[in-house]
Amino acid sequence: MKCFYIHISVNDLEKNIAFYSQLFNNSPSVIKADYAKWTLDDPALNFAISTRGSQIGVDHVGIQTESDEELGNLRAQLEAAGIEGVAQENATCCYARSDKYWVQDPQGIAWETFHSLESVPVFSEQAIETSSESACCAPGLPPAASNCC
Repeated sequence: MKCFYIHISVNDLEKNIAFYSQLFNNSPSVIKADYAKWTLDDPALNFAISTRGSQIGVDHVGIQTESDEELGNLRAQLEAAGIEGVAQENATCCYARSDKYWVQDPQGIAWETFHSLESVPVFSEQAIETSSESACCAPGLPPAASNCC
């Protein structure tokens, strides 16, 4: 079963943890100094907030899959529709290692389709390598397909 994913950049993590915990009637499943995540069954949602975004608000959205096969099927569906994306294997972001396929919608919003492989102790290995405080991990994406849908 696939799960909807959304990542929102926030300016006050504690205040937002309190708000979303009340909204979801549930505590985060992961809390770090710069990040929190709720994994919900009702609604089926992987919801994350962090202080890592380039600007406050929706950073990116996506679909989390339970298997590499589901991820491959989503990628094939997008490519068949002429929606060009960027593949990442074993990418480390948001305290997880995942295989991903990124695309961009017509508004320029990054969409991440991904299959998480394991939890890791760092937000992003890329940030460690470049010593930068990166936003979340959307790579440089090709322009959105104008003939979609």
